Amino acid sequence: MKSLFKSKPRTPVEVVRQTRELLVFVDSNPEVRESKREEKMADLYKNLREMKSILYGNSESEPLSEPCAQLTQEFFRENTLRLLIICLPKLNLEARKDATQIVANLQRQQVHSRLIASDYLEKNFDLIDILVAGYENTDMALHYGAMLRDCIRHQSVARYVLEAAHVKKFFDYIQLPNFDIAADAAATFKELMTRHKSTVAEFLSRNYDWFFAEYNSKLLESSNYITRRQATKLLGDILLDRSNSSVMMRYVSSKDNLRILMNLLRESSKSIQMEAFHVFKLFAANQNKPADIVKLLVTNRSKLLRFLTDFKSEKGWNYKLPSSSIQIRRSVLLVIKCCPCSFRGRAVRSRQSPSYERDCISRAEVTNAIQNSELLFCTEMMLQL
Repeated sequence: MKSLFKSKPRTPVEVVRQTRELLVFVDSNPEVRESKREEKMADLYKNLREMKSILYGNSESEPLSEPCAQLTQEFFRENTLRLLIICLPKLNLEARKDATQIVANLQRQQVHSRLIASDYLEKNFDLIDILVAGYENTDMALHYGAMLRDCIRHQSVARYVLEAAHVKKFFDYIQLPNFDIAADAAATFKELMTRHKSTVAEFLSRNYDWFFAEYNSKLLESSNYITRRQATKLLGDILLDRSNSSVMMRYVSSKDNLRILMNLLRESSKSIQMEAFHVFKLFAANQNKPADIVKLLVTNRSKLLRFLTDFKSEKGWNYKLPSSSIQIRRSVLLVIKCCPCSFRGRAVRSRQSPSYERDCISRAEVTNAIQNSELLFCTEMMLQL
């Protein structure tokens, strides 16, 4: 008889509506008696778990597209996202984690082939202001940071963060004393500067001077090892992207930038040396070096050649360089013949090569050949100065 009176499962729309009502209660009733508040909060936590189950599935079933679409449409029909972000500090830790995962999933949900999360955020950019400022709250930084990274998936949001001068704040957030928060801010900054290539290229072209002045002084010359390592790696990713070719040419024409990279090559860390080398080779490869760049390279020619000769990476790269320019050129040609590749691009074994079938080389050998060719190339450029 008990099963006859079992309650009917709620629809995704009903779950979202009740969640919204509970969030309104939490946000607007700070002085309600404790027992009633605990009851409402328990219902809210239950609803968040149920929404998460609908979007992600559970141990017994995979998520279904129709319930997910219904939940997404109702979630963004009114201000449920706004209420969830505002009320997040009032939730317990597990509920915050659930809310963060819900927001992340909803950014990818399509309704009638549209990302309605993007449409909603375009009309509510002030929510992005709250998420960015969340890095200043130790308790909320990781939750708001995760939400922000998922929102940056939308190009309109990334453009807003860049154009609203929020990006300037990241130079300070990345250096926060709390390691976890600083690392999270660095991950968000990397996502912001690499995901939407056309938007980033446009931003860097218009804001080159102040952006790289901040980048060099606060990140590349930071006293923090982790910050320097991450910043050097990201700089290489930015400059080596084809979308940023004009920015790259401008960067490698600066004597001050070269001086910073040469100092990074002197780091005791092999990781930083390797990432700095990937940027330094752009200076060496520039066929139109300004006079002050050439002068600086010539002044430090012997030191750079000694460094390139003895350079070893933490991955076990230990290649003894030939001493003459002719030998270097032959070695480069040999590497290119065996392993045609773009400059730090992905190696592609030529199928027209007569020895393709019998001389296929391993991925490790390909990587080593690319690295050796780059090192040889830079050394030849130095010998020609």
